[in-house]
Parts: sequence; C-alpha cells; structure tokens
Amino acid sequence: MNRQLLLGAEAAALGALDAGISGVYAYPGTPSTEITEYIRKNREAALRGVRSSWSANEKTAYEAALGMAYAGKRALVAMKHVGLNVAADAFINSAITGVNGGLVLAVADDPSMHSSQNEQDSRFYGRFAMVPVLEPASQQELYDAVRYAFDLSESVKLPVMLRLTTRLAHSRAGVVRAPLHAENPLHAVLEPERYVLMPQNARKQYNLLLGKQENLERLSEESPLNRMVPGTFPVGVLAFGIACNYAMEVRETFGLDVPVLKISHYPPPRRQIAELFESCETVLVAEEGYPVYEELLRGWFNDRNIRGRMDGTLPRAGELDTVLMARALGVALPEPAPVPTIVVNRPPELCRGCGHRDLFEALNRVMESFENRHVFSDIGCYTLGALPPFNAIHTCVDMGASITMAKGAADGGLRPAVCVIGDSTFTHSGMTGLLDAVNDRTPVTVIIADNDTTAMTGGQESAATGTRLHALCRGLGVEEQHIRTIIPLKPHLEENIAVLSQEIAYDGVSVVLARRECIENAARRKRSKNPNPVNQ
Repeated sequence: MNRQLLLGAEAAALGALDAGISGVYAYPGTPSTEITEYIRKNREAALRGVRSSWSANEKTAYEAALGMAYAGKRALVAMKHVGLNVAADAFINSAITGVNGGLVLAVADDPSMHSSQNEQDSRFYGRFAMVPVLEPASQQELYDAVRYAFDLSESVKLPVMLRLTTRLAHSRAGVVRAPLHAENPLHAVLEPERYVLMPQNARKQYNLLLGKQENLERLSEESPLNRMVPGTFPVGVLAFGIACNYAMEVRETFGLDVPVLKISHYPPPRRQIAELFESCETVLVAEEGYPVYEELLRGWFNDRNIRGRMDGTLPRAGELDTVLMARALGVALPEPAPVPTIVVNRPPELCRGCGHRDLFEALNRVMESFENRHVFSDIGCYTLGALPPFNAIHTCVDMGASITMAKGAADGGLRPAVCVIGDSTFTHSGMTGLLDAVNDRTPVTVIIADNDTTAMTGGQESAATGTRLHALCRGLGVEEQHIRTIIPLKPHLEENIAVLSQEIAYDGVSVVLARRECIENAARRKRSKNPNPVNQ
C-alpha cells in the first residue's frame, strides 16, 4: 500500500523502516511507545531481520543504537522526554564522537503532562548537544523528516534528534510512502581518536563539533522543513513544529493575512527569521513546550516587539491550540459555554482483578500498626495505589527513586522504610539503588510488584520477572532468606500479611516479590491462543 492511515508515531516508525534502518532500540514510554511497537509488528521489518526488542532502559537503548551506527548501519532510538534524562550522558557525548552510520533519536514530549511527571522540552537537549533537531508538523512530514534525518546524520556525521509531541504522535492522517532505502553494509570504523573520549581526543572532537555549527545553520536555511507563508498583516507568526498548524488554521478561519514562518529544522535559520522581523511590526513566537527559541530570539533582537509565552501572550504551561493562537493574534472570541455535567468525572484506577489491589490491601494492613506509615513508590500501574480506596503510597518522583528514597529516609532514621517498585522499573533503574542499600546494610524493605510485563505502557516484555528477579536480588547481595515471594490473591491475604510483617521488622535489606500476572496481559495471552479468528 502506497498510502496508509497512521498515527504520527507510526509514521515516524515507517519512515525509519523505509530509510533502511537495521535496528530500533527503545524503552516503552507514552507517547513514544507506538514507534517501536509498529516496527515490532511490521511484517516487512521481520522479513528483513530488523532488530526490535525492548531495551532495559533508555541509556542502554541509546548506547546500543550508537554501537550499531558505529558499525556503519542505520539505527533508530525512541523514548519519551523524561527518558532522555536517563540517556543524556550517552546522547551528549555521542555528539562529541560523532557517528558513522545514521543515528536518529525520536523523542516524544508530553506538553500538558497527559501521562508524565513533567512537560520538559527535549529541544533543550538538542541545543545543549549542538546537533540538528527536526520538529515536523504533520504525519506526512514526520515520515519524510525521518528519512531526511538519516541522510542528514550521515552527511554531517552527527546524531539527529526528531522531536514529536503527544498531539502529533497520537493523531492519525494519511501518509504516502517513498521508495525503500537499502540497508547500509557493515562498515565498522577503527578511529580511536574519535571514539575514545580521553581528554586529548575529546578536546579535539569538541572543537570539530563547534566548527560544524556554521554548516548546520546553513543546512537549516536550505531545509525543505522550513518555509515562509507570506502575508501583509502587521503581526507575523514564527511557528515551530506543530504550532504552525494552529497558526495556519487561524489564518484561514478568520481570514487574517498573517505571514507565518514555519520552522521545523534547528538550529534556527537566522536569515529567514531576520527577514520576518524586518517585515513585521510584531512577531508572535509560537512553540509547543518551553519558550526555548523565544528566549534565544529575545537575545538576538533585543526583545524588539516579541510576543509569546514569556510575556503571557500565550500561556506558559500546557499545549497550544487554535483558540489560544487566535486570541494571541487579537481575534475576539466569546468565552465557551459551560459544559453541563452529564457524568461524574472518574479518576484512573487499578483494573478490576489486578494483583496490585491485593498487594496494597495486605500492605495497608501491615502498615496501619506503625506511626510512620510512609511508603515510597515508583512509576508504573501501582502508582495508582496513591489514590482511594488504597491511599497506600506517598511518593513517586522518577524511575527507580523508590528504593533510593527509602534508603535515604532510613539513613535519616525513618522506620520502617518501605518501598514498592515494579519488575520493569526495577531492571530499568532500581537495581543500583538496591546495591547501595546492600552495601550500606540499610534497614529497608523493597517490595517488587512483579506482574510479568511492562503493563502501564501496554504490556511490553519486562527485562526480568519471576525467578530472574530472585536471582538478580541474590546476585546484588540480598540474603537468600530475606528474598520472599508472595502471591497477591485474596485467599493468601493472611499469609501475605505475615510475610510482609516479618520482612518489614527485619533490621536489614529484605525483598518481597509480589508475583501475579497482569490481568490484562493474561487476557491478551488467552485471546492470542483462541483458534476462532473472529476473536484474534
């Protein structure tokens, strides 16, 4: 099929496949998960042998992709915005070494925090690393931009960041495919002066990176992703990525002859931007996320008639939309009529029959006898244990923080120090915290809620579950007699309470594996074995 109806995330995935990638590396995280899922389910990718299994975390994913690019192949690495914090060390340093085969980082930001702890803007990392950043505005442009990104990466010998946002990643449009690019032949390079970042090499490579910046800006000036829509309106719009769609909708809906300069390739093309400023009395800077480039432009043009998020013309937080853009351009719109309450708002909750429910019931029963009932938790389905009716957990900061925060609290004298972490999150970034606790002989109880999958993002494979988790904990130094397994089911409630009570009372490191398959994953597994094709 030459034309397909795709999510933005799927368009990015298909673009990477058609660009001739040999592998995709990722850790699941909304709104980026569908990129890798599409490739994993793609028949053409399977026939070509494209590597597409999940990585333990974003750092290992990025480093593996960098290794594939080192070998001369094209590699895609995908993650959500907070995942880039985990991969940042490798990402920043890969800009110093440069790449051999094409390397594209697809990072999905989440303005308005639909499913995230923050709404950080990944373009900061792109500027920090001084690499090209592409921010397409449509599904077709996403597909085309990924192919362009791999060519660009191999041309300038740098990784290229592709920035998506939730609204684009999770909406659908038609995408027309281009001819397939053949996979690169294996061509590993032997250049230790580039790839061994000892200070003498790193200084040389850093100066080379600085020397590339003028060419990167020239390429942006010539990029097909940046374009000018002329107009006579005294207010011009400098729109980055998907913000261009809102500006164009306002332009057409309200008949405003607004000049719009669309920027989807960074570093920003200074000459084109200067021409917009020269032709307009005022420029509205519209970018999804932080005022990354508005702040830069205020330095370039001395705050001259610039409007945007920094002065309140557009709100500082949350997603943009057409109404916000119209009001920023002076269109008088009536306040929306209040929406009548038809149904009561329902907060998210754990699935009916979820094993985490039985775990929290047992844990609450144990903790009610303690004056200090603080339970540290982590990122996963079990985070919903913070809500009624359980109210069982009290912190959730970042991946893996449950164990280390419990350790720090125990070091400060908190007793008992209890934490809950999932199987996938434990292998993502919890193991090192457990090793710290073992090394310090910290009195902390770690409950690993093992539901046999990465459930929160749709049931991807977990890096370790069951007996492998037990072996990992033993290998990290937890005493065998204090690695206990419980089955969170109602018939086992009293037994589970007894085990939790014993381990929480232990003056040392203990681990309780609460093991029960995710109920949704179990249902999918049973459906997949159903011989009736109607139900498959």
